[in-house]
Amino acid sequence: MTDQVARFAGAKAALSKVPEVTLSFWVIKILATTLGETGGDSVTMSLLHADANAHNGGYLIGTGIFFAIFVAAVVIQIMTPRFNAGTYWFAIVASTTMGTAMADFFDRSLGVGYVGGSSILLACVLASLALWRGALGSVDVQTVATPRVELFYWVTITFSQTLGTALGDWMADDTGLGYGGGALVFVVGLAALGALYYWTSVSRVFLFWAAFILTRPLGATVGDFLDKPTSHGGLDFSRPLASAIILAAIVALILILPQKPGRHPHSTEAVSAE
Repeated sequence: MTDQVARFAGAKAALSKVPEVTLSFWVIKILATTLGETGGDSVTMSLLHADANAHNGGYLIGTGIFFAIFVAAVVIQIMTPRFNAGTYWFAIVASTTMGTAMADFFDRSLGVGYVGGSSILLACVLASLALWRGALGSVDVQTVATPRVELFYWVTITFSQTLGTALGDWMADDTGLGYGGGALVFVVGLAALGALYYWTSVSRVFLFWAAFILTRPLGATVGDFLDKPTSHGGLDFSRPLASAIILAAIVALILILPQKPGRHPHSTEAVSAE
């Protein structure tokens, strides 16, 4: 490879706006989704008292608040010229808190239930991925290098986070497994995906999105386990306290663990941007 080609490949790789998918990525992602659950519930349930009365507008107000924060976070992320761990994970946390409020609004305020809400949100995820692939030819997250791709990415992220929340609530509340049993189910599911990754040639893009969706209900059930009353199988931690502890852990991991931009040398979007 000539020096010119090497520099060109390096420039394209540096254009990626999402982190390299490593073990540290998944650890922080799970913590971020847990924070989304406890943080979202802190506003909708503790401050707006939506849990006591699903029809008081608390979930709708919470969704609106978190939607505004999420939009601001995504705008900052898109405007940032290169990958920045702080802005990326801020947008992820914003999407998880909005996903929590939105899923609760679907399930409880609109009365569609966990199964109905999950079905609607799964359809939204699949439609978003189909539109993304149809428009750009790939849904590989490592091609996220331009504002156009980022818009598809964050829309899909939002639906997948909301779907994950609904799945977590359904597993914990309606199946009789409780929060611990629900978390175990999703851990087993993620382990199965890991086995497929290491020992089969199943599409890495499919495995990423499947794992991304499953880490959300895992975080949701862990978050519920932390802040729900002991009578409901939880530890009855204060939601703000649990959120503060998880946030501190996320910040520490971002500072300690290496955060590198993902690499996708065949990204046509990166070539056009270059």
